[in-house]
Order: sequence, then C-alpha cells, then structure tokens
Amino acid sequence: MSKASRPYGAVLLLCYNITDMNSERTLIRDLPKNTNKTATIYGWLHKKRLLGGLNFITVRDRSGVAQSLIENKAELEKLRGLQIGTVVEFIGKVVKDDRAPNGVELHDVKVEVLSPVTDEPPIEIDKPISHQSEHLDTLFENRVLNVRNLQEQKIFLIRSAVVQYLREFLLQNEFTEIDTPKLLAEATEGGSEVFQLDYFGKTATLAQSPQFYKQIMVGAYERVFEINHAYRAEPSATTRHLTECTMLDLEMGFCDHAQVRQMVGDGVKYVLTKLYKVFAHELKSFNAPELRLTDEIPAFSIAKIHEMYTKATKIDTTQEKDLIPDEEKFICDYARKQFGSDLVYATDFPLEAAKFYHKIDAEKAVTMWADLLFRGVEIATVPMREHNYTKLVEQMKAAGLNPNDSGFKYYLQAFKYGLPPHGGCGLGVDRLTQKAIGLNNIKEATLFPRDLNRLAP
Repeated sequence: MSKASRPYGAVLLLCYNITDMNSERTLIRDLPKNTNKTATIYGWLHKKRLLGGLNFITVRDRSGVAQSLIENKAELEKLRGLQIGTVVEFIGKVVKDDRAPNGVELHDVKVEVLSPVTDEPPIEIDKPISHQSEHLDTLFENRVLNVRNLQEQKIFLIRSAVVQYLREFLLQNEFTEIDTPKLLAEATEGGSEVFQLDYFGKTATLAQSPQFYKQIMVGAYERVFEINHAYRAEPSATTRHLTECTMLDLEMGFCDHAQVRQMVGDGVKYVLTKLYKVFAHELKSFNAPELRLTDEIPAFSIAKIHEMYTKATKIDTTQEKDLIPDEEKFICDYARKQFGSDLVYATDFPLEAAKFYHKIDAEKAVTMWADLLFRGVEIATVPMREHNYTKLVEQMKAAGLNPNDSGFKYYLQAFKYGLPPHGGCGLGVDRLTQKAIGLNNIKEATLFPRDLNRLAP
C-alpha cells in the first residue's frame, strides 16, 4: 500500500462536491507530479533557514512537508517577524532537487500570509519531542502544539489505523456496529469506581462499559461491537491506567468460549499484521519491537502462571485471584521466548474472581474468562456470559445484588425473552496502540489524556 493510500483518519466521510479552499491547490505529496509547473500550496510554516542569499522555508500540510527557496527580498519580507505555525499560501515553480523532501522544491515563490503568528511558541515543533517520564507533563501541557511535530503525528495516524483495522475485521465477520449511552442510571458492574453526577435531581453515572447493552443486542443481531469511551474512577497513577479510555467492546452469540477467544485473537492479529505492513517505516522510527505472531495463541491458566512465576521468582502469588502486573510481563516474556508469540492468553480465572454475569465451568471449578496479554500488559478481557435467565438471577443474588432493582430491569428482560450462549471482550485501544508502537506510558498514545490530575487540555 502506498503512502498516499494510507488511512489518515479512522472515519471515511462520503461527501458530494467537497473541494479544498482553492481548486488550484496542490497537496505537498503531489508536487513531484508537477515538476517544471507552477503550483499553489497551502499550509503552516514549519521551519525557516535563513542563510543570507539562500533562504529555505519549509511548509507543512496534511500530506507532508515541502521546501521552498525564496530569493526575492520583497517576498521574504512578508515573513519577517512571523513565527512557526503561520498559515501561508505559496505559489512557485516546482523544481527537481534530490536533496529536498520528496525530491522537489518550490522556486520563484510568491508569498501570501493567511494567518500570521507573532508570538514565539513555547516549544519548537521541528525538534524531537521528549517522551522521558519526567517530561510527560510538559508534553501534555503543550499537546496543542507538539501534535504538529511530524514524529508525534505518527502516533495518532497509527492509532487511527488501529481503530480502522479493528472495524474492518469485525465488519468482515458480520458484526453490526452499535452506539450505546454513556449516561447511566446505575453502574454497569457495580462497585465504587464510577463517576457520579447530578442528572436533573437524580444520580447518574458515566458508563464503565457498554456491558449490558451489548449483551441485550445479541438478541437482535447475534454479533455486535462498538468503539467508544469508557470511564473508570480508579485512583491509579500508573503507566497503564486512564480515567477516560477508548475501548472496543464486542459480543457474539451462538458460540463457546474457544470461539470467542479465537475471534478476539484473530482480530488483534489482523490489526497488528496490517499495521506492521502499512506503517513499517513509522514503526521503525519509534524502534518498535519486531512483531512475532503464531497461528495459535499460547494459553496458560491463571493457576499455572502463578505456579511458574512463584517457582521462577520465589514470590508466592498462588493465592492471588488475578495476575499481578509483574506476572503479566513474566508470562509475555516466556511466550515470546518459548513460542515466538507476542500474544498470550491467561485463562480459567478462579471462581472468586467471577462477576455475576460470568459463566462458570462447574466441572473445572473455574470462571470461563480469559485475558489476552500483549507485550507485558493485558489488552482485552474475554469472558463467556451466563445466558440462562434463572441461573443469572441466582448469581446476582449470590453476589448480593437485587434482581428487582430498576437498574437491572431491561437487562434481565433480554434474558427472560431469550438470549443464546454468548461471550465477548473489552479491548483497550489505548493499550494496544501503546504496545504496538513501543511507548512506555499509555498516556503517550492518548491525544488528550485524562488521569487523576489532568482535566485539560
């Protein structure tokens, strides 16, 4: 796939007669097609190199950067005192020059300033942006500007592609995309880790997930998904948590747990394989790890991972109901070294880890729940649901929940009137993007991150 055909946004808009602001405009990526012709480009001043008689001005638009040689003093004077970010129109002759970006540059340039910038910006967007942990606050404080940095832009082009490829895979597999409310009367999964707000005198919560809704919609379409925001009031100041995150949630009916795991695993492999092919150059510029995938994703029970980790580290985790973060890294390293796989499943969660809607494997005395791990972190939870109405009500009562509570009315209605065996996943888009690129902190893969201390920009 050529650079010109890469996805520069996750959403394709189908419009009629939509053109750029000037029908004569040439996008910078198309300048080589116009060698020895006059072209008009629009964009932002990206860099200035004033070398006396040779004055090189770099302009950026959505497709790339172009170098212009401005020798006319009157034209250069129009840019005096103006800073990087000034919006301009350049008209000039396209001349071949192998030293310039794209192998061409503009000569005999006529300059028009469309939006002047006179204030010196707080950061230099044409210089490398530091992602060291001690500089992250500075990075986020200046996100409005640093996202104009060409290397920084690659992160969000890749993220956009992750979303696009997830959607492609699911649509190819007959999933229907849905859109569910984020203002709820009750917390989906219970607990205190929800954001509450006043809703015209009532208490509402922000959705932790579309859990109830996607299960309900299995009764209509069998296979559904949505890619949307979720809100978690977790007081966690870590490199892997956000209070507002982007999730892929899917649910599929008439399946068993192995089929759900297969679907989720195949979807992630589809995304990663395509990402590493289309964005090979960009990923290399981040020193992203070599991608290693296998036809079958290795799987280990939670109990087995505890046993292996305890034996290797002498730290006893056998009484834990979930994996500790260091165990996730441990089993991922093991799977990569022993099986050549960046992906690994942790399966068969203990009964005490189950939520009321999880399906229990009575014979094995485990919860039918798996986590998909990628490069040291869990990126997706992949459980089966209890689809039997009577059994579900029993499990709700055992968990201390009241099935007659109004918050469960419509959810239980779906089961009462027939839902098939079903399972699904919640997959973190932020984490998948972070680990695919090789970033150290989930916030680096998030355009405007929200955490314990940040509500702006």
